[in-house]
Amino acid sequence: MGRVKDLILTFFNNRWLVFVAAMWIQSCAGIGYLFGSISPVIKSSLNYNQKQVARLGVAKDLGDSVGFLAGSMSEILPLWALLLVGAVQNFVGYGWVWLIITGRAPVLPLWVMCLLIFIGTNGETYFNTVALVSCVQNFPKSRGPVVGILKGFAGLGGAILTQIYALVKSPDSASLIFMVAVGPSMVVISLMFIVRPVGGHRQLRTSDASSFSFIYCICLILAAYLMGVMLVEDLVDLSQTIVQIFTAILFVLLVVPIGIPLWLTFSSDRRNPNPNPNEESLLPESEYKEPERSEHDPNEIIFSELEDEKPREVDLLPASERQKRILQLQSKLAQAAAEGAVRIKRRRGPHRGEDFDLTQALIKADFWLIFWSLLLGSGSGLTVIDNLGQMSESLGYDNTHIFVSMISIWNFLGRVGGGYFSEIIVRDYAYPRPVAMAVAQAIMAIGHLFFAMGWPGAMYIGTLLIGLGYGAHWAIVPATASELFGLKKFGALYNFLTLANPAGSLVFSGVIASYIYDSEAEKQAAQRHQQITNSTSSFLTKLFDTDDALKCEGSVCFFLTFMIMSGLCIIALILSLILVRRTKVVYQNLYGRTRA
Repeated sequence: MGRVKDLILTFFNNRWLVFVAAMWIQSCAGIGYLFGSISPVIKSSLNYNQKQVARLGVAKDLGDSVGFLAGSMSEILPLWALLLVGAVQNFVGYGWVWLIITGRAPVLPLWVMCLLIFIGTNGETYFNTVALVSCVQNFPKSRGPVVGILKGFAGLGGAILTQIYALVKSPDSASLIFMVAVGPSMVVISLMFIVRPVGGHRQLRTSDASSFSFIYCICLILAAYLMGVMLVEDLVDLSQTIVQIFTAILFVLLVVPIGIPLWLTFSSDRRNPNPNPNEESLLPESEYKEPERSEHDPNEIIFSELEDEKPREVDLLPASERQKRILQLQSKLAQAAAEGAVRIKRRRGPHRGEDFDLTQALIKADFWLIFWSLLLGSGSGLTVIDNLGQMSESLGYDNTHIFVSMISIWNFLGRVGGGYFSEIIVRDYAYPRPVAMAVAQAIMAIGHLFFAMGWPGAMYIGTLLIGLGYGAHWAIVPATASELFGLKKFGALYNFLTLANPAGSLVFSGVIASYIYDSEAEKQAAQRHQQITNSTSSFLTKLFDTDDALKCEGSVCFFLTFMIMSGLCIIALILSLILVRRTKVVYQNLYGRTRA
């Protein structure tokens, strides 16, 4: 009996169980991606026009990205309480919308509907915060893969929820809103005591590499499966039995990863819990501290002088030789300081790689380089996502849903791949992770050019490149922030950085893209109006003078927009490379010694 209790405790305290549960929670955190399916129901039920629906969309984008409150509360509340707050917000926000749509509650003004959509979607930020904070603490030396997989499942959440809704096939279209209100809340509440830090840095296993490989295989199979299912269901009228089989296979793929913590609990790896004596350190810089430090450690006192006096070629030396040269320089500076030859400057606040709070991070150039690079890169990507329907219509495509589905899948693969390849960069080469972000932004710049030119097949190639690049940002940025500014206040730091997403969307999509599109549409409408006026009676002129005439056709509708977006991605690339140059020494210190 005692052994059974022991195994149960070991299972529930296994960091891989936390990771798998966090993946399931993130699968429910894609509510914002379902807005395109929800908005037609709201529009028809409440007789909204397109401008009113667009305002609900802005509220959705803000709720999806403004997680500052969730980040601040993560420093006060236990993580299970944070998940509960998010579940309640999700249930109340979308539950109230469902009551209004079905006539069970009185119709409210538009601004109140926007508030309800904001509250419901904002629940996602609590799910994201808890999942990321827990797992980067449990896997401090595998932040890239962990963040990439978790953010990938968040991006795939919309497709997963859509497939589950296809299983229901309710004649009442408002039932989708009911499912969004109830389903994620139930899943999160059932898992809220599992997703937490469990001292995962002490659970290093020789099997971890194979476990990550298994998860990556599941991710690739899941993405390919959902892509195939979406295409089949879109092109063929399937029976309900086939849909049930497809959904059952989806559930199997989602549940399969639970085999990892089960296997670790009952395998021989459990009986030899620490085959590798080196546990992962929560704070990277602690590895490199001396075991004993006096109250006036000269290494700490003359840090600023060391940075000023250190020759540039020292950073290019192997890790062991570099450390030896730095120690020699420290010794000389300490002796000079004792003789009064140099003035000692004490540096206040943490150094890069240590724990920052938000106010300390906000005065650092590196933090703002990350923020502006993310704003330009992800903001331009979100412009594509928000305008994908109009883009495909302007180029003559009738079926816009296929591109929405495709960019969702590529977004998922970009997040998973961004975490994987950025981890190779830092692990194998001790090179700054932001170089992966620069590569993603270069890919996006090329994708925007394809959209701008409107070449044959541009929509397919563009969605591929933009989806991969946009998704990669959300795997690379959180991992980079945790490495440069620590884990202690990671929730607040991450949620501040996510503000770049709605800010970029508001300016690039809400101002630039919409203004250029409307201008081109008005030019085309004026030309059509002139042609009709010259060839028809005044009665036909009035007949054709409708809002439909304001639609824009051809690649000219978005040519200037995406040329601008491509330029912005190039600026983001330059900012990322500046960050690479500034943090090269930091990453050498964090990862260079493990290679040596």
